[in-house]
Amino acid sequence: MPAILTPPTQPSREANLTAQFLSVRKLTEEICAPLQTEDYVVQPTGDVSPPKWHLGHTTWFFETLILKTYRECYAEYNPNFNFVFNSYYESLGTRVVRTQRGNLSRPTVDEIFRYRKHVDNAMVALLQQPLADDLHYLITLGCHHEQQHQELLWTDIKFILGHNPLLPAYDENIHIEITAPPSPPSSVAMMEGVYEIGYEGDAFCYDNELGRHKVYLPSYAIATSLITNEEYLAFIADGGYRNFVHWHAEGWDWVKTQGIEAPLYWYRQHDQWFHYTLRGFVPVDLQQPVTHVSYYEAAAFAVWSGKRLPTEFEWEAAAPNFAWGHRWEWTESAYLPYPGFVRAPGAVGEYNGKFMVNQKVLRGASAFTSPEHGRITYRNFFHPHLRWQLTGIRLAH
Repeated sequence: MPAILTPPTQPSREANLTAQFLSVRKLTEEICAPLQTEDYVVQPTGDVSPPKWHLGHTTWFFETLILKTYRECYAEYNPNFNFVFNSYYESLGTRVVRTQRGNLSRPTVDEIFRYRKHVDNAMVALLQQPLADDLHYLITLGCHHEQQHQELLWTDIKFILGHNPLLPAYDENIHIEITAPPSPPSSVAMMEGVYEIGYEGDAFCYDNELGRHKVYLPSYAIATSLITNEEYLAFIADGGYRNFVHWHAEGWDWVKTQGIEAPLYWYRQHDQWFHYTLRGFVPVDLQQPVTHVSYYEAAAFAVWSGKRLPTEFEWEAAAPNFAWGHRWEWTESAYLPYPGFVRAPGAVGEYNGKFMVNQKVLRGASAFTSPEHGRITYRNFFHPHLRWQLTGIRLAH
């Protein structure tokens, strides 16, 4: 009698989400593994948060937005942690001023890891139950929120160690910042026309990607490769930081006020350029894409080159035709809502909408972006002077 074959059981969406949750939580702690205890508490500047704050804040997100509402009889770990680890959510109460996070010698690093374990255990128990759609979305959002903080962890750790007078290596054997050699210079010609912009599909995306709409674009060309350190060095050698003609007025003021002469982490010694990387202090590799540049620097380089930065719409329309994901790429677009954008109610509505002013859009992803977190429609955004992220330059004309 022939055997009766039964189809394999498909994992439930709760099982898939549990695996995603545990994987994300594990990666955060793996990023921190090479750190010494003292590294967890340093805050060299207001834009950088101590690693232990990231560990606590990403845990607070799951506790505050999910467990305290959806998990019956959940025992809050420490009521004071809402004040300590809230970031910018006005609707969720008062919080430690961002620039004071480095003063949090308590709770200790060990205490924060115990906090993570407490919340993880409660989250896994919650994930054993069937989830309503709104709860499933919130947990998914929490995972993506933590992935954003994983990238911030990489860059904040680099800033912390890169401003230590000893310039210590995070890991002498890590090569995460190194990309494949660039291809010969070329560009993609894009025809004049109407293009669809914005997220389309059923998977996760942020609300600032929604509102798919048509955009008219004149014909243009966009480079298939990022600007390399060698190309950027030519700009420096030609007096790019000393000639106001290349710069926006605000950018020129920034250069003069801050004494900017090169990308962040660059130092000139004995007629050679070096820079700090996670591997330590090493010579600048001419073939690697330039990184840690502000929008001001990217725009000035573009003017010096006789070209320009692409708009975010030009970038998205052309992106299927070139490799991306090594550096966040500055665009010429202001960070604004798409047509029909509506803020969600409550704390989730504070996630993106309230930042849509005085910032520039960056597209793509970076070598620090967590696995499966990048997509062509992703809209990152920063103020024009910031450059502690892995930012780079792609030109258009």
